[in-house]
Amino acid sequence: MKINQNTVLQGQRVTLVPYTSAHVPRYHEWMQSEELQRLTASEPLSLEQEYEMQRSWRDDADKCTFIVLDTERWSGQAHADEDCMVGDVNLFLTDTEDPTLGEIEIMIAGVRNLGITKFEAKIGQENETSICMFKKLHFKEVAVNSIFQEVTLRLDVTDQERRWLLEQTNHVEEKSYVELKLPAGVLET
Repeated sequence: MKINQNTVLQGQRVTLVPYTSAHVPRYHEWMQSEELQRLTASEPLSLEQEYEMQRSWRDDADKCTFIVLDTERWSGQAHADEDCMVGDVNLFLTDTEDPTLGEIEIMIAGVRNLGITKFEAKIGQENETSICMFKKLHFKEVAVNSIFQEVTLRLDVTDQERRWLLEQTNHVEEKSYVELKLPAGVLET
């Protein structure tokens, strides 16, 4: 999604940066893990397919993706992004009839700039750790799909919860990725 192509959200422990081609090799390395493939319901991709996927995630209007960096390692900028990567955050805007609904993999972004008021997480039924984590974040089970062996959990964000989320993230600074990382005038295509 182009809306976050130049957005950095920097918190005390993690920093979210746009998913660029520079992140692909490390991400591809992670996704060779059979355990990660199982937990994320992913299929192994070739490196070229991973680059194609990154371009798609950057350009598609229904996906908002960030790479999660360790703030302490990254903030000094002595290390390249890929050396500080610890995960990713994905928000999928999949319901054309309800643009306020976003399917999320990790609940960090979406409330302020995208107008998301409902978050859904689809998790493999055997992934009890993730299910418990989302339930602790007040997500409620709304569906079970026995064919795909996944549970759908949902969080409806009320005005009160939105205020709470914004209070909890008021230390997060929004910055320009281009100004922080790229030489003047150079944009990734």
